[in-house]
Amino acid sequence: MTATSDHSGVRLESLQARLGARLAAGLSERAAAVPHDITERLRFGREQALRAARQRRQTTVTMPVAAVAAGTARDDLLGRGGFWFGLAAGVPLVLLILGLVLIQYWASREQVLAAAEIDAMLLSDDLPPSAWTDPGFREYMKAPKP
Repeated sequence: MTATSDHSGVRLESLQARLGARLAAGLSERAAAVPHDITERLRFGREQALRAARQRRQTTVTMPVAAVAAGTARDDLLGRGGFWFGLAAGVPLVLLILGLVLIQYWASREQVLAAAEIDAMLLSDDLPPSAWTDPGFREYMKAPKP
């Protein structure tokens, strides 16, 4: 660090300290004029905020201990994520891919069967040759049979 940056850091800290002192003094002066019920509500809110902060601090201290214990139990059971962990992670992926392949096969089979049904109807029906060139023939084929 250079001497200039040291001085600017010290200057910034002193400015922050002076601002904090002025704000605290102004708040203290005006605190005497605040009605009693508002003072009590502020005190109650302060106590709740402090209680919540203490609880958060306690849970953050105990969380890593629980996470380490859970990780150790998993490592003991599965052998540090060896074969069984890999198998458990790979099986859902294989099943997903297999399902997608089966869906694709089923959809294409349905399309082929629908086209074969239409072809069979066309070839088995007695139609004049002019029907094949008629623009309304497609609508005729789509219409339900009586």
